[in-house]
Amino acid sequence: MGDLEIRRAAPEDIPAIVAMLADDPLGARRESPDDLTPYLTAFERLASDPHQRLVVAVREGSVVGTLQLTIVPGLSRRGSTRSIIEGVRVHADERGSGLGTLLIEWAVDESRRQDCRLVQLTSDATRTDAHRFYERLGFTASHVGFKLQL
Repeated sequence: MGDLEIRRAAPEDIPAIVAMLADDPLGARRESPDDLTPYLTAFERLASDPHQRLVVAVREGSVVGTLQLTIVPGLSRRGSTRSIIEGVRVHADERGSGLGTLLIEWAVDESRRQDCRLVQLTSDATRTDAHRFYERLGFTASHVGFKLQL
């Protein structure tokens, strides 16, 4: 993995990121890679927010992975800061290579650098392979999550 770079995403990375978001049965139903306008608007919001880190993994000039890390200051847990990992995706050609582990390790290390006391993530209930992956990395399925579509 020595030829891999993990860096902040740039506007020119958005098409590759969106393609990875759309490249699974869930993402295929909710993403629109043919219209990048809403993604570029969202990228501008993310890029201007100091609590957001949208990163890409790049190998040989190609984006092969991504995730978003959000830093959340809070009062609970004695005023602890936590982080939330979202939108973890690895290009189909890289799955099984260890890249997902490197991305999560990067997010955990960055969370420590930001003085976070807890790293959390959610995963769709149907993604049983992802659940095993996160458990192998030390995450525990400790909570039940709820969502309300707006």
